[in-house]
Amino acid sequence: MRLYSSGLLWLVLWHGLSVQAADLLNASYDVSREFYKELNPAFIQYWKEKTGETIAINQSHGGSSKQARAVVDGLEADVITMNRSADIDILADKAKLIPANWQSRLPNNSVATASPTVFLVRKGNPKHIKEWEDLVRSGVEVIIANPKTSGNGKYSYLAAWGSVTQKGGSAASAQQFVTNLFKHVPVLDAGGRGATTTFAQRALGDVLVTFENEVQLIQQEFGEDKFEAVYPSITVLAENPVALVDKVVDKKGTRKAAQAYLDFHFSAQGQAIAAKHYLRPQVVDTHTTFKKVNTFTVKQAFGSWADAEKTHFNDGGIFDQIVQK
Repeated sequence: MRLYSSGLLWLVLWHGLSVQAADLLNASYDVSREFYKELNPAFIQYWKEKTGETIAINQSHGGSSKQARAVVDGLEADVITMNRSADIDILADKAKLIPANWQSRLPNNSVATASPTVFLVRKGNPKHIKEWEDLVRSGVEVIIANPKTSGNGKYSYLAAWGSVTQKGGSAASAQQFVTNLFKHVPVLDAGGRGATTTFAQRALGDVLVTFENEVQLIQQEFGEDKFEAVYPSITVLAENPVALVDKVVDKKGTRKAAQAYLDFHFSAQGQAIAAKHYLRPQVVDTHTTFKKVNTFTVKQAFGSWADAEKTHFNDGGIFDQIVQK
């Protein structure tokens, strides 16, 4: 597996004694690394047993919006696995790399897993953070990834906005709340993993707003004696879609393997691996117990990702206005 991250390249290849198939490249979002470190070897073994071919799967990770732009600009990814549909839509809209109906080609609108946006605080929760409103109290510093470059950051922003409107508040009240929130954000990292590093390793901030699976992995890596998860009363559900990049697989002759790789995400084995990495399976009941959370989707709260993007994240949108202030 070859990983491209922050301009650095490192390579791990699985070798076999059988026919060598063409490599696949998966362009994925920032905090999916651990998941694919387990899913990819599992698929490689499955594919070798099924076809006799030894395949290599290479990974490119970064902020999801940045990753999507890289594919549009020429990164030859066979598949793209993102945390929001808008970062796959641009492959159809801007580069014509995939058909506009790409979501209809796999189960559950091509959404294999999901993860709610939650909080991570330091052990003992010294700032007594329990709800979104607590993030704008005096003296509280909040770590959020940059919504301009990161799907993680976009979800955090929209979760904060929806925490107002989904309780009956007005758009004006939501905008005021989010404006106040970003006054408490000392740094905007490009991706979710950068935000994790800022909070967990650089020890900046009182609370990290990120995906549930990232929160669980941080606790696992650094120890539950250092951090604890906080679930607000309402939050957004991040849906993680996957897609074949048609023009790339047809150029490279990798369509069959790439399609099988995506199908593997929806298999019982793939869904079980997702659950192991705290990603909520969407098509197979793995009998894994996740905390019950009151969530809303982007579609429910904002109409569509296209609407949310245009209103909030396009150049000159509400987020830009907030940051300029």
